[in-house]
Amino acid sequence: MARDLNEPLGTAKRFSGWKRVPYGVIGLSIVALVAMIGGVWIALVKDPLGGEPMAVVRVDRGRTGIGPSDVGVKDMPDRTRKPAAAAHGGAETASEATGGEHAAAPAGAEAKAEAGAPSGQLALDPEDAARRAPEVVEGQPLTTTPVARVSDKGRYGILPKVAADGTRPLEVYARPAPRRPSSQPKVVMIVGGLGLSQTATQEALRQLPGGITLGFAPYGGSLDRWVARARQDGHELLLQIPMEPFDYPDNDPGPHTLLAGGPVEQNPDKVQWLLSRVTNYVGVMNYMGGKYTATETALEPFLKEIGTRGLMYLDDGTSSRSVAVQVSRKTRTPFARADVVVDQVATDAGIDARLAQLEQLARTNGSAIGVASALPITVKKLAEWAKSLDSRGLVLVPVSSLARFAG
Repeated sequence: MARDLNEPLGTAKRFSGWKRVPYGVIGLSIVALVAMIGGVWIALVKDPLGGEPMAVVRVDRGRTGIGPSDVGVKDMPDRTRKPAAAAHGGAETASEATGGEHAAAPAGAEAKAEAGAPSGQLALDPEDAARRAPEVVEGQPLTTTPVARVSDKGRYGILPKVAADGTRPLEVYARPAPRRPSSQPKVVMIVGGLGLSQTATQEALRQLPGGITLGFAPYGGSLDRWVARARQDGHELLLQIPMEPFDYPDNDPGPHTLLAGGPVEQNPDKVQWLLSRVTNYVGVMNYMGGKYTATETALEPFLKEIGTRGLMYLDDGTSSRSVAVQVSRKTRTPFARADVVVDQVATDAGIDARLAQLEQLARTNGSAIGVASALPITVKKLAEWAKSLDSRGLVLVPVSSLARFAG
């Protein structure tokens, strides 16, 4: 009876029953509950970039941003220039080549932007907007900061754009081609992968002559500093864009890789992020991208964006399945394709053989384009090769001078 008074209504029996439940069953129940909550989260929350590697890149707008001192030109002599394209063998301006397709907004729209430009637009001096950049001549220092009239404010930083008078970044940031007879064979050499390694970038800038075009990756530290140094040394620049290879994600080019089969709304945002990493480049080139460059539905909107922004596109020639030639023709985007990967076999003998092949192609076709990586052995060989190129009857030219609208 005393037990019945102290433990009424069978409470002791109920608690003793719980004590007999195995701990394993309790643990499995908790795991099942967590899994169910996770499944509901995945089903209801839209995060297409979930799990994608992320990189934090500091953009020092104090050095590369456009401030009041960059906007408006005062006390500039009134002089008329020929389009910078004239220095590149008569390359077409954007408005001439596209029938006005890339022309800027009408004068009324420009005036409206000047009077009260929205946050996403730059308010430019009207006189400066109507004046083309002074013609760049051989030996003249290249720009190291963004030119206001071919720059726009984007979500992630400074973006290139076509100026109100039709001048393109391709022209403004171009290195002038050496003045040589038109019959002299021309060679372009592009060294990519700069910016990723501080040591490799420093050595490339120390050894390579200004006539060699440099390709910068959109990652790495001190990109602004390296770009400014490269421009001071006279280099023309390309921006390397990570694109999906066939074995992605096992072979991953890096954060913000453009995907051939991803949701359509993802790539435009990625493109804006990538294009805003550095400035002063004449165009972009693929980094990897076997699958992406073979997929016309993915490549077409990208090349259209590149052309609309007044840039060129270089196909590095590593994929035989690339449809870049056809798509660039369709989108009217200035285009060039590499002929030889110089350090595909990164040995002295391998590089020498590829350089000889490149020179022969230039003599046969009038011009040839080589691409290479910033490997120590490659940089050393290219520095030596470039010194004696002129004595062999060839001339080293920037890649912009060979960019054409695919016919």
